[in-house]
Amino acid sequence: MSFNPFKEKGIPIENQVTNWSNLNSKPFNKNEVHPYTRCRGILMNGIEVEAAIFLHQFARHTNDPDVKKDLALTRRVEQQQQKAINWLIPGDQSVLETTIGYEQVAVDLTAWMCQNEPDPYVKQVFDFGLLEDFDHLYRYANLLEMKQGIKAEKLVGKYTEIMPGRPTAEEHRHPYDDVRKPGDKKKMSPQTLMNVLTLVAGEQQTMNFYMNVGNTLEDMIGRGLYLEIGMVEEQHVTQYESLLDPKASWFEMLVMHEYNECYLYHSFMEQEVDPAAKQLWQTCLGMELTHFKMACDLMKKYEKMDAQEMLPAAFPKPIVFQSNVDYVRQVLANQVELTAQGTDFVPKTKLAKDSKYPQYQKTVNTGGAPSDQVIMEHVKKQGKDYRYLLKGEHPVERLREAA
Repeated sequence: MSFNPFKEKGIPIENQVTNWSNLNSKPFNKNEVHPYTRCRGILMNGIEVEAAIFLHQFARHTNDPDVKKDLALTRRVEQQQQKAINWLIPGDQSVLETTIGYEQVAVDLTAWMCQNEPDPYVKQVFDFGLLEDFDHLYRYANLLEMKQGIKAEKLVGKYTEIMPGRPTAEEHRHPYDDVRKPGDKKKMSPQTLMNVLTLVAGEQQTMNFYMNVGNTLEDMIGRGLYLEIGMVEEQHVTQYESLLDPKASWFEMLVMHEYNECYLYHSFMEQEVDPAAKQLWQTCLGMELTHFKMACDLMKKYEKMDAQEMLPAAFPKPIVFQSNVDYVRQVLANQVELTAQGTDFVPKTKLAKDSKYPQYQKTVNTGGAPSDQVIMEHVKKQGKDYRYLLKGEHPVERLREAA
């Protein structure tokens, strides 16, 4: 029997505020936690951060005091959820180790979506971003081994390979070339909507994380790597958010956000192998079901719209964190030489004469790119770069040797 968020009973909103002890979650053991438990926690932290930011923005765009009160109540609980989830990360896990988790999220989340995305254009956008996050994982993994003597394979398990993707230095594009074609809320499938909303929140959280922790590193190459990749994460937020329908109202967006949260907690509750995390996902789902009902009631009251005419009673296919080695290798082999031109993707050799890409590249990479410098320093110190290959040599010949 399928799960129907319109009919399931949630935790009453008056019972959702809790005490500090309940929010101060016992952190996982970084040496024993399943890689995908770490990934689910990182993603859901980002989802809750997005919820809080969105609800604040909504509140700034309405003058109705009753709506502001409902948003404030929901937002307070979303903030509590964010704390309980993010506090699962242990204090002995370094910023760089956490960063490996962030990039494994980006790789395996995006790769799953690529393979389960019905819209061809959206799938192409996802494929394009996938190869860039895959390269980020490689760059940070080299920095981690060089600075802390830790091999990233201990963190990602036998699920995710570590090797070059589209080289980070080649990812820097003029802002105009990161804006994608907008979707149509009336035509967008529920799976596409959930995929895009989830990626926007996930990439936004990665952007925010690098914005705030990049300057905590002591060496200049590490600081440089975070600022360079942090700028690419801003590009990713730009491209994914532009896929959404800008015509959606604030109330429609509220309903979409709450539905997405229910969808994700339900997806992860079914997959989770860690008992404590599983219980947290289940509790958060109970809370989000009530938030979803509140959002539906607000949209019905203020816009006379029925959420059941907008979203399906049965959730789309659940998002799954799983190994995607074969798929990533396939995309690498076929798309690593692409860049963006306007809203489309073309090989770098076929850019229009008036393309802004060459000049932008020249401007930002003058003096060298930190992402290249990290690899060069690793090779200088250890004789080779760090890679974690599960299925043979790199599928792209020019990337088989460290640049």
